[in-house]
Amino acid sequence: MSAKKSTVSIFSGRVSHYLAEKIATNFGTVLGESIVTEFSDGEFQTSFEENIRGRDVFIVQSTIPPADNFYELLMMIDAAKRASARNIIAVIPYFGYGRQDRKDKPRVSIASKMNADLLTTVGIDRLITLDLHADQIQGFFNVPVDHLYASNIFVPYIRSLDIPDLIFASPDTGGTRRAASYAKALNTGFVISYKHRTKPNVVGEIRLIGDVKDKNVILVDDIIDTAGTITRAAEVIMQGGAKSVRAFCTHPILSGDACRKIKESPFTEVLVTDTIPIKEKCDKITVLSTAKLFAEVIKRVQNRKSISSLFNLSKI
Repeated sequence: MSAKKSTVSIFSGRVSHYLAEKIATNFGTVLGESIVTEFSDGEFQTSFEENIRGRDVFIVQSTIPPADNFYELLMMIDAAKRASARNIIAVIPYFGYGRQDRKDKPRVSIASKMNADLLTTVGIDRLITLDLHADQIQGFFNVPVDHLYASNIFVPYIRSLDIPDLIFASPDTGGTRRAASYAKALNTGFVISYKHRTKPNVVGEIRLIGDVKDKNVILVDDIIDTAGTITRAAEVIMQGGAKSVRAFCTHPILSGDACRKIKESPFTEVLVTDTIPIKEKCDKITVLSTAKLFAEVIKRVQNRKSISSLFNLSKI
């Protein structure tokens, strides 16, 4: 009896092409052919260059700024629907606008909800993403959401370091749950940094809640944007008597002079993933790939197998 022929096609938007190729390789296929045609006024058109009728189409694209990246994803979804794809699955390694998940002041948009509505309306059947800024964003979608965690990648790496006197930390109170989950998985303690912002992307004051004296500290967070919060937290931790401090952050936005701040920081190492391409090289930054994780989830989705085992950190 011949082996069952795969019905999976993996494609990519332009900003995530480097990652999509690795995902396709780990899945055991080649990246599908698609092109983007640009017009002189900045308008563009997406096109699949192979037959996808009746296929399960996985489209890989992080929705980082500019907004063209998100719009390009929407256009690819629309094109796949009009080309009679059987199922359309958006693989969004970094879900942009995730920080706008609620009204933090009057008369503002909840952009995360708006983008979820757009993706659903255009025609996705499923979403696969990694480390959403807020877990409740899953509820903005009316299709299944596979919300993965970078801990599947980070925890084995942390274990390989075999760091003595290890303790985890959150750079702000919003990340307490994340730090606590790592601490539980590796049987360590954790501390919290209390942050007060004077305005967006500007850190006013950070205070440490907990003892880090003579400890090797790992700060965990979902994103590094300007690096202001996490580098200031690292300074406060070292001032508290820590022996060393590292950072494990999923999405390396690294806007402005973030790389310079990291270079000049007391960090021994900063671990990130490849959900966002890094524009500027920094010796302190180590990039771990998410390709194997996404490929495994695509296989399980295609074969209708559970992915719940991927959330059990004690078995990773």
